[in-house]
Amino acid sequence: MQPEKYRRNPTPNLADRQWPNNQLEKAPIWVSVDLRDGNQALANPMTVDQKLKLWHELVDIGFKTIEIGFPSASQPEFDFTRRLIEENRIPDDVTVQVLVQAREHLIERTYEALEGVKKAVIHVYNTTSVVQRENVFEKSKDEIKAMAVQGAKWVQEYAQKASIAHPESEWVFQYSPESFSQTETDYAVEVCKAVMDVWQPTVDNKCILNLPATVESNSPNRFADQVEYFIRNLPNREAAIISIHTHNDRGCAVAAAELSLLAGADRIEGTLLGNGERTGNMDIVTLAMNLYSEGIDPELDFTSPKKWIEVVEEVTQITTHPRHPWVGDVVYTAYSGSHQDAIRKCLLKQKNGQPWNVAYLPIDPKDIGRDYEAIIRVNSQSGKAGSAFVLAQEYGLNLPKWVQLDFAPVAQKLAEEKGGVVSHIDLFEAFKAHYALGENNDQLENYKVDRNGESETVQLEISGEIWAGQGQGTLSALCDAYQKKTGASIDVIDYSEHAMHQNAMPDGKDAQAIAYVYLDTPQGKTVGIAMAQDTVSAMILAALSGLQR
Repeated sequence: MQPEKYRRNPTPNLADRQWPNNQLEKAPIWVSVDLRDGNQALANPMTVDQKLKLWHELVDIGFKTIEIGFPSASQPEFDFTRRLIEENRIPDDVTVQVLVQAREHLIERTYEALEGVKKAVIHVYNTTSVVQRENVFEKSKDEIKAMAVQGAKWVQEYAQKASIAHPESEWVFQYSPESFSQTETDYAVEVCKAVMDVWQPTVDNKCILNLPATVESNSPNRFADQVEYFIRNLPNREAAIISIHTHNDRGCAVAAAELSLLAGADRIEGTLLGNGERTGNMDIVTLAMNLYSEGIDPELDFTSPKKWIEVVEEVTQITTHPRHPWVGDVVYTAYSGSHQDAIRKCLLKQKNGQPWNVAYLPIDPKDIGRDYEAIIRVNSQSGKAGSAFVLAQEYGLNLPKWVQLDFAPVAQKLAEEKGGVVSHIDLFEAFKAHYALGENNDQLENYKVDRNGESETVQLEISGEIWAGQGQGTLSALCDAYQKKTGASIDVIDYSEHAMHQNAMPDGKDAQAIAYVYLDTPQGKTVGIAMAQDTVSAMILAALSGLQR
């Protein structure tokens, strides 16, 4: 490692920065660049048909501005643009955006591709960074600025020509000082001001100034300083929409974009799931869901991620990481026993209409199409709460804590034997086997319970033998009957019952109730569980099951 090779990128000294004290109240203007930035980053770029498939997903999600490509760069890009227009695939409330370098023949070709479009953003750019000026183009600041001004003029002139043939077309101009984050901020203001001088935007007819971290080279707070400084020093700022386009070289593209909104930006460009060059573009899903988790409507519909993730993966050939923020397969899953216990307890207390307040779950997974099945998964790291949660969710078994403790070693052993996640089916089979559910129900041939005042008399016929006892309730009468029959004393420590869940019904049975009994016997404490057609039968069978165990 040779850190002396590198140096910090200069940023403005903004001692009175305001962005740290600001709060976001609404969603930005979103722009998807999946079909352009996302596409150019693929080893195998999308075909026109693939781009069309992704286009419709982007429209369904709710994007109102979509950068569709670089139509002057290749024939497929040109053809895709024409198909959108000629096949009337662009909804009236959606604006297409196209990218073009500040070169006349490319700008001319771009307008040819957009002939007859309803509304389009012409996104022109040229690089302004120190390293590009000095090492790539070998041009001075004035020469680079002149390139930007000339590009702005060509964009405007060709829009005027296009409007003669198609006066219904609406044109919006956007300029990017490429590699803004590596450009002296004062110089970026100077170049953008010169471009605005050409376009003469107004409050009612704004231009877009897009500030890219083409290569992320600053920490998010210092990039926010750059954005705030730019906005403060830009003349006629009210006539410009300030757009941000961050990349993820430092792993902070989302953070940089979010802080830029605090610094006064209006608009965010990015891609679904962050696909893009090198380490990727700003991930719109992550930033939008960040806002959502704070009670801000992102104005994008991510309620069915499975649907659009499948399309993104198909056209990009990139698999979504299972721990991708917000939409990964396991991001709402807990394996840790303490986490599982906290989630289970919080979900039991969470009431409809109340603010979401569940440990380890920043949002309700149901909001984005996830059910609770995968929230808690049982493996060797799980505790009693994990198996209890799964059995409750899948089979409606509301296990008392003493049952959870009793069954936890069984679940632990099963997980160790499986060597991974235990399915709810395997867990339930182990539960039924451990407590012999349904296996000995036929031993209780008949029973009679009589109530006399505050006491009950119970008479049982068990495997041909008659048991009889008396007590303040059915279970105490049963304990009395057991003592008279065997001479051994037993006590009921705890008892619970509930109606059966249809998924837990034993095959070929019509059980309607399940009972849990916790007994203290001469041989030690034991748990008995049974299912039956009624609660009294279930209670008696559960006690007998506990005694047998």
